[in-house]
Amino acid sequence: MTYCLGILTRYGLVMASDSRTNAGVDYISTYQKLFDFSDPGQRVLLLCTSGNLSITQAVMNLLQQDLKLKESENLHTIPSLYDVARYIGHKIRQVQQQERSWLEKDGIDFKCTFLLGGQIRGEAPNLYMIYSQGNFIQATPETPFLQIGETKYGKPILDRTLNFETALEDAAKCALLSIDSTMKSNISVAPPIDLVMYPVNSFFIRHQMRLRGGDPYLDKIRKLWEISLREAFERMPNIDWQQASETDIGSKD
Repeated sequence: MTYCLGILTRYGLVMASDSRTNAGVDYISTYQKLFDFSDPGQRVLLLCTSGNLSITQAVMNLLQQDLKLKESENLHTIPSLYDVARYIGHKIRQVQQQERSWLEKDGIDFKCTFLLGGQIRGEAPNLYMIYSQGNFIQATPETPFLQIGETKYGKPILDRTLNFETALEDAAKCALLSIDSTMKSNISVAPPIDLVMYPVNSFFIRHQMRLRGGDPYLDKIRKLWEISLREAFERMPNIDWQQASETDIGSKD
């Protein structure tokens, strides 16, 4: 499994992912899931991948091949981020059409999902989730984050702390805490964690890092977050059992 996250705010983008693709008692594999296809100074394009690894790698190879061969339509020539999302969706369908029947024959899950975040000159930054069928949805100021993979454990902190006006540094911290919360509850999500922060209208990736297991900063925020949650829990008022008893479940007039 995996967990990838994109956050869109007024001030730019944050993209983050773990790197675990399989977990078991005797087998763990690690693959990069956050990729930079930017053309510095002109466009920033970041992709996160989740799902069947052979499918996502095949799609990534097609995208890289079009760039290498300087095809008329590639990630650096397409005029809008919306059209880039459509182009990636087409590549997903192309690979699915070639491989799906063979994977289905052996009962192998062939689905995949991509996150596309970035900015092209002349446009505002944007964030898309591209489904296995090639269609996609877009982040909005009302819904400023999108997740793929093992999403449920990392969502509560995003719901409670993020909005479109959140400062970009705070959004980056929130992304790390969201991934850490997921790792705490699910062994299928694990370091290294890749993190990119992109300020609006900069058109360069200047803020990126890879946090490996045991990284001092990752350990620090994990401990501080657990302490803060424990302290918040201890400040919660006790249950008023007397008041509750007056409306006891099943009571009759």
